Amino acid sequence: MKGIITIVSFLLVGVATAIFIGFGNSFSPEPTAIDHELQGLNEKYTIKFSHVVAENTPKGIAASMFAQLVKEKTNGWVEVQVFPNGVLTDAQGEFEALKKNKVQMIAPAISEITVHDPKWTVMDLPFVFENEEMVEQAFDGRLGELLFKSIEKYDYKGLAFWENSFKQFTNNIRPVQEPVDMQGLSVRTMPSPLLLDMYQILGAQPQSFSFNEIYEALRNEHIDGIENTLSNIYSKGLYQQQKYMTVSNHNYLGYAVLMDREVWDSLPVQHQNSLMEALDEVATWLRKYAKEHNKDMLEEAEDSGSLEIHYLTENERDLWKEAMKPIYDKYEPIIGEEIMGEVRKLQADR
Repeated sequence: MKGIITIVSFLLVGVATAIFIGFGNSFSPEPTAIDHELQGLNEKYTIKFSHVVAENTPKGIAASMFAQLVKEKTNGWVEVQVFPNGVLTDAQGEFEALKKNKVQMIAPAISEITVHDPKWTVMDLPFVFENEEMVEQAFDGRLGELLFKSIEKYDYKGLAFWENSFKQFTNNIRPVQEPVDMQGLSVRTMPSPLLLDMYQILGAQPQSFSFNEIYEALRNEHIDGIENTLSNIYSKGLYQQQKYMTVSNHNYLGYAVLMDREVWDSLPVQHQNSLMEALDEVATWLRKYAKEHNKDMLEEAEDSGSLEIHYLTENERDLWKEAMKPIYDKYEPIIGEEIMGEVRKLQADR
């Protein structure tokens, strides 16, 4: 009996060994998901990152910093090639280039995104944010989540919000203090429908030019004025063509870093994580830098004497807010109650 047990045990061990040797190549003790995450890590990926502003602006510096961080975090397996100043395409052309995989990453101004997703017009509402802290809460909180969720319906992957600063108004005709002073002025805006409506309500004549066409439009007197951040006004030399500035803080200029969702999904998970780490680090740095840089630009404008500068008083701001009520009446239904509810929470907490 003992001999039979020994023989049977020997046979069982032999069968198990044969199975392991014969089928070992198709057997993996690790979950399939882990193999999938590692797939592609021995391939080099190139991401063309297009933006339309100068390299020495907050966004331009942030893009270069991001490229360097990605190189370090992926040991060179992901290369981010940055194309500034609209050398590949203008602001709206970036979206088509992204869809056609001619570029893989863009960081458009939020006003440019409103053309593709009307819910993003919430960020263009005049005087919706009182200060930078409110903007930070919006980007970092539920409002930012809802905006990225909304843009995914259009097959864009929202990766990060990058900050710049509040916009100011400059023109070459007259000082602007009250809404009535906008009457008849031709003003360049981004193609946001809300911004176009806003200036029409004020009696101005809004016109859309790409960012890199503004200087020539001002020089050739095709437009009288612009709205932009101090960093952009100075980096492009736009102040050289203007006489008057109103420090109004009427809208906030921020950016959203976007990729095509299919392209993003094609990246190995480890590379996705590295990109997100780099984006978070840049966003943290940019938040502080943009605030300080725009403050420095305002001091430089004051010291240079090249512009006659007016700061809106509280009474004047109230006049502007009253004049802007029709914008809220028109766009709140478009934006939707869920997003507007988050805006009201931010305003109530200030």
